[in-house]
Amino acid sequence: MVATQLSEHEANWYAIYTRYKAEKEVVRLLQRKKIESYLPLNRIVKQYASKRKVVELPLINSYVFVKIIRHQYIPVLETNNVLKFIHFDGKLVPIPEPEIDLLRRICQEKMEVEAGTLNFDKGRQVEIIGGNLTGVRGKLVDQRGKNLVVELEHIGWGVFMEIDAALLRAVGPAVVPREEDVEGIFGEKYL
Repeated sequence: MVATQLSEHEANWYAIYTRYKAEKEVVRLLQRKKIESYLPLNRIVKQYASKRKVVELPLINSYVFVKIIRHQYIPVLETNNVLKFIHFDGKLVPIPEPEIDLLRRICQEKMEVEAGTLNFDKGRQVEIIGGNLTGVRGKLVDQRGKNLVVELEHIGWGVFMEIDAALLRAVGPAVVPREEDVEGIFGEKYL
C-alpha cells in the first residue's frame, strides 16, 4: 500500500492532483483538517473592457502540495475534489523542502510566470545573481538572455519567466542533451 511509504513521524511534501479549478477549495478544506498545504499562485493582470484586475491563479493547474505524515494520507484522499496523490512507478515521491521554497520565492516575484511541462531545446546553464531568486539555477531557453527555465525535477514541471539579462550569469557551457538523458518524471521527452 502506498501509505506505508510515508513516515510516521517526519512530515514530507507530496503533490496531489485535484479536480480542475478546485485547487483553492481543496487548500481551504485541508486547512480545516489541520493539514499543511501549499498552492503556488501566480498574480496575473486581466484587462476587461472598463478596468484592469489582478487575479491569482494556480501556477500549476490541478496541483496542490501537502506536507503530511502517514496517518494524514487517507484524510487527504477523502478531501472533496482531491483525485489522487502523484506517484511514479507506484511510489510516492517526496518533494524536497528546497523545491517548495523555490516555488514560494518564484510566486513572490513581481513578474509574469508560466508553468508547463518541460519542452525545450539545448541551452546554457545560468544562475540568477539578483533579486529574491538569487542563487537559483536553470537552463536558458532564449539565447537573447531573457527567458529562464527553472527545472523542478521532482515534480516534472518547468517554470518559465523573463529575467533581465543583467541578473543572469552563465555557469557552464551550452549543453546539447542526449535524448536518453532527458526523459521527465512523467515519462515525457524534453526534446
